[in-house]
Amino acid sequence: MNDIPEQQLIKAARAGDADAFETLVLRYEKRVYALTLRMCGNSPDAQEAAQEAFLSAWQSLPFFRGEASFATWLYRLAMNASVDLLRREKRQKTVSLDDGELNLDIPDSRLTPHEEAERHELQETIQTGLKSLPDDYRVVLVLRELHQLSYQEISDALDVDIGTVKSRINRGRKRLCEFLVKSGNFSFAAPSKKTEKEGQ
Repeated sequence: MNDIPEQQLIKAARAGDADAFETLVLRYEKRVYALTLRMCGNSPDAQEAAQEAFLSAWQSLPFFRGEASFATWLYRLAMNASVDLLRREKRQKTVSLDDGELNLDIPDSRLTPHEEAERHELQETIQTGLKSLPDDYRVVLVLRELHQLSYQEISDALDVDIGTVKSRINRGRKRLCEFLVKSGNFSFAAPSKKTEKEGQ
């Protein structure tokens, strides 16, 4: 079933075809798990949140209207499952930022032991910085920087106005940058007026 178009699989799954839904799960499980892992901070919770997201998808699929893409819809379910799990356990989110647009995932073969130690220290500092951000800012940064979702996709996934998405991303980036500068890990050039305008 791997070659079957997604819309055909969705139609079959909505009609109760468990095999079609399993194929959809196999196509998206890595991306959903990557998202829940960065939101939950550890594998057991991430796996539980991912399972809850897919269970919710199976139960809610008859009501999926396709107004957003299937992937965006899954992201929303995964985000909700992660937040619900963290609230139940009364734990603060921990996000792992080790790849994405910041290009921190440098191949080990290119690093000296000293550089590897610095890289590890930087990753820990970024994790601490993200942990210090308000939840609303942290969520949009994970979706934008790590998963490369567009503003519209984030708006759809979180069910908030696109202007709010841009504002949160802009403010979240500024706060994270300020944290990293204070920690002595980075020095940032002032953002361009165009970048500031786009982020508002």
